Amino acid sequence: MNRRTKILIRRGARGLTGYLLAFFKWVLAAIALGLVCGLVGAVFHLAIDRVTEYRLGHPALIWLLPLAGALTLLLYKLCRVGYWVGTNLILETADGTDHIPILLAPLIFAGTVLSHLFGASVGREGAALQLGGSLGYNSGRLLRLSEEDREVLTMCGMAGCFAALFGTPLTAAVFVLEVLRVGTMRYNAFLPCVLSAYTAGYTAKLLGTSPMAFSLGQAPGFTPVTGLQAAGLAALCALVSIVFCTSVHMVGHFMGKFLKNPYLRIGAGGLLMAVLVWAFGLYDFAGAGGHMIEAAIGGSAPWYSFLIKIALTALCVGAGFRGGEIVPTLFIGSAFGCLAGPLFGFDPGFGAALGLTALFCSVVNCPLASVFLAMELFAPGDASLFVIVAAVAYVLSGYFGLYGSQQIVFSKVRQKVIDITAQ
Repeated sequence: MNRRTKILIRRGARGLTGYLLAFFKWVLAAIALGLVCGLVGAVFHLAIDRVTEYRLGHPALIWLLPLAGALTLLLYKLCRVGYWVGTNLILETADGTDHIPILLAPLIFAGTVLSHLFGASVGREGAALQLGGSLGYNSGRLLRLSEEDREVLTMCGMAGCFAALFGTPLTAAVFVLEVLRVGTMRYNAFLPCVLSAYTAGYTAKLLGTSPMAFSLGQAPGFTPVTGLQAAGLAALCALVSIVFCTSVHMVGHFMGKFLKNPYLRIGAGGLLMAVLVWAFGLYDFAGAGGHMIEAAIGGSAPWYSFLIKIALTALCVGAGFRGGEIVPTLFIGSAFGCLAGPLFGFDPGFGAALGLTALFCSVVNCPLASVFLAMELFAPGDASLFVIVAAVAYVLSGYFGLYGSQQIVFSKVRQKVIDITAQ
């Protein structure tokens, strides 16, 4: 064996050792963080379920929504955490441009529970991403890891809490990889995000949470005709997504401009929400509205429900209530799909499933995660039509999105770097 061969063997051995050490480091770190996120996510999941159940039995609680908003603001002020710190900060931190306060996790937990207890039209994914991101990032700081490793742990935490809350680990892992920089994916985070998501999802299930899942019955398979029908429905969903994203951003901008005092802003938003719910009997539209998603997929959502949910979610998010926009997005998409599906020859329930998938893809700009979401929520025998609605909605929704810090790196229609933030 000559000298050159010996050098190559030694270099190869060192390289293999490095890969193995990195592999085991991330396996252990991701599983450990997944266990923590599964525990925290399960407690959060059960808390949201309990307060929602209580609110449904006590509808008059909606009148205390302004006080709940003011209390949430006060908690953030007492803990010296900026109130408008949210999911955008988590995205920026995972992308290496910001840092997460250590108290963000308990604050978003408390704020979201208060929002759901008193009926704000918000979701819970924002809380899941912020909880997980905070846990991951601050665990990295505690262990004195490098900035790059803290970014990966932030992503692992996001995936873990998302999986624990929704019971969709594959969607959670791919969503976190896709959502940061549209058009590129950090494959170095793929293994730890997958491990964290599945560990957290399984842990939460063991602790008594139920994954979000729906029964579709017999779903139509792909033919050229059903493919065109699905594409037509997706095109309309893309238009609805633009209306929704624009409404959320515009209402937030309007309220911030004319109600500069945050207590006045959240109080006025909460009071208006309470008046609208009481005056028009919109109790089904308070909170995230999971039971209305089930109704839509069952084929029985009122035709106007998607419009009301857009308006109330824009109001509550714009006013500053904690939670998120994804469960309301699933509500809006399923309700619109239930209405528009029959226009394209689909059963209302199947149209609701397609609409949910298309709208989710449109507002988060994550086509792969959207397909996996459909597979985990509906378990269709043939996922072809869900792939089509995700693909069409992704392109036709343009560069709109719910997260203002989301970077869209590549054009959706050309092989060109544009590197802009979502509108």
